[in-house]
Amino acid sequence: MGGKTIRYGIIGFGAFAERSIAPALLAAPNSELIAIQKRSLDEARSKAQTHNVRLAFSDARTLAEHPEVDAVFVASANASHARETMIAAAAGKHVLVEKPMAVNRHEAEQMIASCASAGVRLMVAHKIRFSPLIGRMRSLIAQGAIGRVTAARADFVFSATHSPRTWIRDRMLAGGGPVFDIGVHCLDTLRFVLDDEVVSVSAELGPQPTESLTEDSAQIALTFSRGAIGSIFCSFVAPIRRSFIRIMGTSGILSALDFTTDARTLRLVHSSGKQGTLASEHVDNIEVPNLVVEEITHFSECILSGKDVLSPGESGLRNQIVLDAVMECQGRPLG
Repeated sequence: MGGKTIRYGIIGFGAFAERSIAPALLAAPNSELIAIQKRSLDEARSKAQTHNVRLAFSDARTLAEHPEVDAVFVASANASHARETMIAAAAGKHVLVEKPMAVNRHEAEQMIASCASAGVRLMVAHKIRFSPLIGRMRSLIAQGAIGRVTAARADFVFSATHSPRTWIRDRMLAGGGPVFDIGVHCLDTLRFVLDDEVVSVSAELGPQPTESLTEDSAQIALTFSRGAIGSIFCSFVAPIRRSFIRIMGTSGILSALDFTTDARTLRLVHSSGKQGTLASEHVDNIEVPNLVVEEITHFSECILSGKDVLSPGESGLRNQIVLDAVMECQGRPLG
């Protein structure tokens, strides 16, 4: 390793990696981007030159086996996550893998086992866990500020019509549509905020996914182990990009608009009730930094210090089990 700096290679240098991951690696104080991989070597070399990156590859294995690379950020299509994570682990490299962790439970379990056997760190890139807004909600709930939690809702929608990630509607490459792409953000955030696990799930997907095409929208119902009822709505067909979270307890409600965004000020609304009416409403304006920078800085720190990561593979597996159950749900027509 490069002293107190972790040297990264990005596997799957597509639009998201170029727009978000590469700049974050440049901004993270304990991290350095030294290599990128694209299927076309000419394109990889062109992008490397554009971003002043020293090494370019067309093959994930060659990148992972390079002696100067300490860790990889897997940012390829979902169906490649497991294979590329295991390639990196076999090369002795730490792995930060984009969400969703995999396309099914079996792959997620293989990824965990491979990294454990190789003695390398594995973290799933659930950047919203690093949001001060979400951290504040989690603390208030743990302190009993809204009483016993009875309901939790998270929604995330956007239009995927012009997405540069052309593969996100391909069932074979993505595993699922909005359920895997943005619904997983909602699921992971609810699990993290409540510090609780899902024990049952049902869902309506529209249209029903086929072997080749994903769903467009999904409504998911969850039950958590301590009794809270959860709901998630996610969709690729929406006029604007929007997310919302609301946690309701016996004595208050916490809510926030655009909870998935970063590098801006977000409003956390804490409403309290008394005898069935609104007793008070307090608004916290919370500065949210660039969350990709935060997650990369954290992962590098964990590699250097040996401390536990905030979003381990085991947590990603728990998300994956719920995602698999959602994709297996079939709506029952009335009549």
